Amino acid sequence: MATSDPVYLRVVEDIRRQILDGTLPPGSQIPSRAQLTRKYQVGETAARHALRALAAEGLVVGRIGSGHYVRERSELTPLHRWRFLDRPTPFAIDLQSQGRRVTWDWHSEPAAAGPDLARRLRVDESATLTRTRYVFRGDGRPLQVATAYEPLEFAPHTAEERRSLVARMYAHGVKITEVVESIHTRAPHQSEIETLELAAGVHVLHVERTHWAGDRPVETSDIVLPGDRFRMVYSMPV
Repeated sequence: MATSDPVYLRVVEDIRRQILDGTLPPGSQIPSRAQLTRKYQVGETAARHALRALAAEGLVVGRIGSGHYVRERSELTPLHRWRFLDRPTPFAIDLQSQGRRVTWDWHSEPAAAGPDLARRLRVDESATLTRTRYVFRGDGRPLQVATAYEPLEFAPHTAEERRSLVARMYAHGVKITEVVESIHTRAPHQSEIETLELAAGVHVLHVERTHWAGDRPVETSDIVLPGDRFRMVYSMPV
């Protein structure tokens, strides 16, 4: 460690090593600030910064009045991205097939395209789109936030019309020929932390998905999932 590095990083690196190699297993208690100052010969400020850094990395969680503990490791749920594309709610059907009880709510409203959506849907920035926001829950726990955008001409107007997007487009004479997904990880926005009940340090998986009919994009979505709960599974025919 270079002498110019903050002293608290020495504490962070040692505790991180113990967590990753199993010396400190999930659920075990992290030494208190007073114990850290004595063990590592650092000040209380450095000990406090170290605990904050470990929490920000998602390695430990704080419990009021009890201290800090090594975070339990979640078993990642597989999401099969292409298996249920012809169903009304592919995400829900996928989890239900794995024995989860899934519920969701949604709300639709008109929204201006703006520069980003205009690029993604190849419409004017001033165009009005239908924006639909979904919140999915599994066994009562929030699991996914999805926001879908589509031109007004394709938007569903009744609950009956809120069926598979592929089927709904076909009813308009539009055949979906391709679904493109672009995935990246990022730090969550505050609203996502609250809606998805994310622990400190957890990043999200952001899926930008677009349905294409030939060379025309007819719907695009932003899908946000907790990065510590899911893994994406893709099937690529050869």
